Amino acid sequence: MTLASVSEASPAADAPGGDVWVIGDVQGCAGALRALLAHPELARPDTELWFAGDLVNRGPDSLGALRLIRALGARARPILGNHDLHLLAVVAGVRPPGRSDTIQDVLDAPDAAELIDWLRHLPLLVRDRGHVMVHAGILPAWTLEQAQALAGEIETALRQPDWHPALHDLYGEEPLQWDDALRGPDRMRVIVNALTRMRVCHADGRMDFHHKGEPHATPGMMPWFELPGRRDPAVPVIFGHWSALGLHIRPDAICLDTGCVWGRALTALRLRDHRIIQQDCAACR
Repeated sequence: MTLASVSEASPAADAPGGDVWVIGDVQGCAGALRALLAHPELARPDTELWFAGDLVNRGPDSLGALRLIRALGARARPILGNHDLHLLAVVAGVRPPGRSDTIQDVLDAPDAAELIDWLRHLPLLVRDRGHVMVHAGILPAWTLEQAQALAGEIETALRQPDWHPALHDLYGEEPLQWDDALRGPDRMRVIVNALTRMRVCHADGRMDFHHKGEPHATPGMMPWFELPGRRDPAVPVIFGHWSALGLHIRPDAICLDTGCVWGRALTALRLRDHRIIQQDCAACR
């Protein structure tokens, strides 16, 4: 195992066991994940492992990544990202596989039904230990209680026995802005787009889904976490989804998408002191 980097921590921060480590976008990089999980601090049986979504797709082994995370059992707390929802949409017949998708191994697997059933029961938001984890972001108009309740609306729809129709309502870019009066498919789209696709917004809070590069590369746009009027900025939000932003730690927002699938690294952050361990992508090849 070749670690890209391990940040230094004080001796007091190295107390044994019981920690939470948050892992950024895996995206089918099962080899890098396996190597990262072999690190002594992450391998402890009492260590809890959070995953910031996008467990599958674009990497070489989506099936291996799902099986590995699922096998962690109660130690793992993964959430859904946009690529995970895309896999569900392909299974539901709502979306065709894309040319750059690497999810066919999941679709063809003998345990595909079990994996898909497990995947669609994952949450879109975790709130615990003084932090919130989502895949992309939280709109500034939402309190954390509201964001959690709205995430629950989507989770409930995906967990129904007849879950396929719900996927029809999740795709599209409109509306671009939240309104408490939204109902039906419009409401579901805004919730899902904010939690799993958002990166930058206009100053008035309208989301933009075309910008994928550096945070301030487009005039008039700003990262969602810099928007004025955020309702609960005192609680740090951990997210992924933005490899161009990369590892980004500030008091109110932490990005852990360090682009393993693009040849960089897979990152784990210890929740209590923000210590970082990174595994380079060489383990995926």
